[in-house]
Amino acid sequence: MTPRPPATPSRRTLLRTLAALPASALVLGELPGMLGTAEAAAPPSGSATRYTIVPFLNSNDGTVNVYQSDDATDFRLLKSSAYTPPANRIRDAAIFRHADGYYYITYTTHTWQDTSTTIGFARSSDRVDWTFLYDYPVPFANLSRAWAPEWFVDSDGSVNVIVSCSTTNDEWIFTPYRLRATNSALTAWTSPVPLSGIGANHIDTFIVRIGSTYHAFPKNETTKYIEYATASSLTGPYTIRRTGDWAGWGSYREGPALVQLDNGGWRIFFDGYGDGTYYYSDSYDTFATWSAPRALPGISGTARHFTVIKETVSGGVSLARNATRSFRSANYSTRYWQQQSALLNLPVVTGSSTAAEKQASTFTVVAGLADANAYSFRDASGNYLRHYGFRARFDPDDGTTTFARDATFVARTGTATGSIRLESYNYPGRYLRHYDYQLRVDLPDGTELFRQDSSFVPVASWA
Repeated sequence: MTPRPPATPSRRTLLRTLAALPASALVLGELPGMLGTAEAAAPPSGSATRYTIVPFLNSNDGTVNVYQSDDATDFRLLKSSAYTPPANRIRDAAIFRHADGYYYITYTTHTWQDTSTTIGFARSSDRVDWTFLYDYPVPFANLSRAWAPEWFVDSDGSVNVIVSCSTTNDEWIFTPYRLRATNSALTAWTSPVPLSGIGANHIDTFIVRIGSTYHAFPKNETTKYIEYATASSLTGPYTIRRTGDWAGWGSYREGPALVQLDNGGWRIFFDGYGDGTYYYSDSYDTFATWSAPRALPGISGTARHFTVIKETVSGGVSLARNATRSFRSANYSTRYWQQQSALLNLPVVTGSSTAAEKQASTFTVVAGLADANAYSFRDASGNYLRHYGFRARFDPDDGTTTFARDATFVARTGTATGSIRLESYNYPGRYLRHYDYQLRVDLPDGTELFRQDSSFVPVASWA
């Protein structure tokens, strides 16, 4: 059994306070091409969830990488240096998929030290190869800097860009503004309109719409905390509801970006530029409380200021329900799931194993207790696989919501051909994996070893 590698995030040099990364805004709605979905659920059989980010690099703001993930935690490189603009820089790239089927990015065109009065646009059919479209001069009197343009597709289908602007008489005091596209080609825009109520000296404003309410997450440039505000209109007036360290994320945080997860919870990503770590945190009560922030594995310390697009795509796991299966480790081919004294372990099982051992290595796959698109697993006695203290075990269904969620897993594609990975439904990002031949629900560390340890092949049942 291979030991679990330590989760050691990369570090980077502390940025100057004035180098706060610019504004961002995300849309959430129910229309094709939006950056999220109002009704979350695990992807149906044969489909997969895909999250895409296009960050610039801590070491290079002249190009961007493209990463994708099926769980919003373990991002893998799709293409390095996927887009380099013909001139200037590319920072704070925001991505969305338009109604025309193309992916678009908009971005900051200069370094933080320089005057920056344009925002850039590029387009791709596949998220991998990008074509430069144009640099747009933001029509703003005495403009000094236009930073971090972010897509926002509203519920009426209108395409907006939220951008933070400062003037020449105070180049470091930013205010968020809205530009709205006036044609479907995204080549003409309205004049900037301020997001009233958020006010000056706020930057990186990221907005999510739920129902009729706009939820904004701006960074206060004085306190360096990410704040929280709401409004009934995209342009406000906003009321700032939470200030200071209200969510427990700490200060010197910037670049917030939100996405809704498959289980209905919300995940926020933000740049901890003060300590060189990229973080994420989750909420399940419409932003009232948040989980303790964790370092994003694999890309923390490399990726800078990004937003996230979530899509449901074809090619996901298809696992027959109401059928018996055994589950073989993808990287220890003689070892299988087996229920031992109510715990799930990974012993060697062969044709010469006893009938009882074979029966204990056979499970019925059923629709997820908490989400019918996900999966639950029963042993021969009718008990369900669930996590308790992050240990995998079998218990009878007690009919509670907590048990249903503990016993539900979202199937993701595994590392080996025909293999699957099983993500905890109520602890997204945690996977069923083997460690010392015991099955646990653990957080990934961004390594291929973890992905192998969390991959299992459904095979014909032993009993």
